[in-house]
Order: sequence, then C-alpha cells, then structure tokens
Amino acid sequence: MSEGKQIEITDGKGTRALCEAVQVSKRQVMLNILEKEIMAIPTRKLHIGIAPTKNIDRFEWFVEKATEMGISEITPIICRHSERKALKLERIQKLLVAAARQSQHFHFPILNTDCTFDKFIIQNTHVSEKSAFIAHCVETEKHELKQLSTTQNALVLIGPEGDFAPEEIENAIKAGFLPLSLGASRLRTETAGLKTVAAFNL
Repeated sequence: MSEGKQIEITDGKGTRALCEAVQVSKRQVMLNILEKEIMAIPTRKLHIGIAPTKNIDRFEWFVEKATEMGISEITPIICRHSERKALKLERIQKLLVAAARQSQHFHFPILNTDCTFDKFIIQNTHVSEKSAFIAHCVETEKHELKQLSTTQNALVLIGPEGDFAPEEIENAIKAGFLPLSLGASRLRTETAGLKTVAAFNL
C-alpha cells in the first residue's frame, strides 16, 4: 500500500469508512478517515448450529462460503455421533473475517464457541423470535426447505455424518424445533449447511 491510496474498511459491526493512507511502513499503516457511515443491520437473520466435520478443512470451507453468502451466526455443536469433539476457533475466525471483507459485508457473522447439543437445545428451547428447525435423515413428516425463504429469522440444526442420535431428534422436537427436509439426497454436513444458507437467501 502506498501513501495517498484510498481504501474502504469496516469494523464488522456495521461501520463503513473510506480512508486515505497517510503514513506507510513495514509494520503499520496510518489512515485518515475521509467518510464514515453506519450501515443498516440486515433485516433477516440465519443462525446455523452445525456439527464440526472430522476433516477440519471441510468445516472451514462451510464457514467461509456461508459467510460469503450472508449467514448471521454459526454455532459448532458437539453431538453424540460427532467425530470431532473440540475446535480451535482462532483460525476459523480469521477465515470468517477475510470472507466477510472480501464479500463486502459490513456486519460480520457471529462465530460462537462450540457447545454440546444438549446445552444448545436448552439455550434455545421454544425460540419465540425465529423459526427453529432440525434437519435429520429419519423418515417422517418434515417441513420443506423452501419454507426458509419466507422466514424472517431462522435457526437450523445440521448434524454430523452419522446424523443426530434418535434421542437428540426427540429432544429437539420437544423443545420446539420442527423437522426439516434437505431433499432426497444424503448430503455431507458442510454441503447440508451451505444448501440451507442458499435456501434461506432465495
């Protein structure tokens, strides 16, 4: 970057600023703010609780692409069938921020610390301000994925490769989550998550 160059920056919380580089060195850049604007908060919000994949690259890919597409919040949930039981979020957070900036989002998604499925359900029991769904593979009557495009705020649970355990599905439904179909194909976890984001944005 050279002195005099103008760049657009954001704090990830809605502030957009047009700045000019006034002093540039190898270690730091001093900027002069030329314009500042507070961008409107998105009117629709999607929160996905998703089981981390065994291959961390696949989970990172989901976070990156979901961020580009405008997801609002991501919570890694540790389920009974999860092969990965813990996450190091520092690198994933950096990927999220880079994807948000590249896509020119001024409100960055929230990346929550991982928690157990049971704890997540307790925290979101009978969610009143959003439609809550659990996408699972058990044959039963389910809501269609296209329904997400008509919801103002949605919370969707995506399970691990081995699907949710039967008791997890039962507990989620008791807590107010509605069964959701992602279609006839059996999808990988990260693909299911991204398909959900795409359906919400239709």
